[in-house]
Amino acid sequence: MIDFLQNLHPVIQAFLATSFTWSLTALGAATVFMAKDVSKKVLDGMLGFAGGVMVAASYWSLLAPAIEMSTGKDIPVWFPAVAGFLMGGIFLRGIDELLPHLHIGFPVEEAEGVKTTLQRSTLLTLAITLHNIPEGLAVGVAFGAVTAGFPAATLTAAIALTIGIGIQNFPEGLAVSMPLRRDGMSRLKSFWYGQLSAIVEPVAGVIGAAAVILAQPVLPYALSFAAGAMIFVVVEEIIPESQRGGNTDLATMGAMMGFAVMMVLDVAFG
Repeated sequence: MIDFLQNLHPVIQAFLATSFTWSLTALGAATVFMAKDVSKKVLDGMLGFAGGVMVAASYWSLLAPAIEMSTGKDIPVWFPAVAGFLMGGIFLRGIDELLPHLHIGFPVEEAEGVKTTLQRSTLLTLAITLHNIPEGLAVGVAFGAVTAGFPAATLTAAIALTIGIGIQNFPEGLAVSMPLRRDGMSRLKSFWYGQLSAIVEPVAGVIGAAAVILAQPVLPYALSFAAGAMIFVVVEEIIPESQRGGNTDLATMGAMMGFAVMMVLDVAFG
């Protein structure tokens, strides 16, 4: 697979990689055809796992390479990582304020963003879509970074990040489709909304890859930006949702397992 990808343009690589991560979201959403519901314990554990993967990916695949790439520059080595990280969080905070969305397990009255009359299904889909944006950006930037020639930015590292993001996308698709099915929506519609939440990833991936190829000096900032956006999502959304059902220990252990899996992927293949 690596030999095949090496012969492709980084933007095409990013598109294929984020199409893979989208497909695992769709696969998670497709479980609605096999089961009517999933226990809250299982869902909370899977959400915790997803959060752990995202935290680990934020450091091992994004922040650490950004710091390494900043060594030997005329500015403090920590500056690009800190600046990009904070900008990523601020960017997601702005979208969070504007985009109408509803977190999993919350009543529709607690929808966030601008006031709207959108249906619960659409609000749930928009919530997952919100944190698929930084995931797509992270994968795209990782593939675009390979062209810069930095030792920390390798094709295998980008593939490891893709696999990690893909793994944690499975429960995200499940987390949308199952609540919709529980609310009485048809299996087909529940699946449709579940997979639709990740369709933004290929778009964000292509944008991320193209941006760093066109402007390589912004690469450390772009990597850190994606990390900050992902950490914002984890702290603001995924961890609170995984803890809301009272399965705190299970969700916490899920987060630790997710962190460990992503760390192994990045260290072993990066």
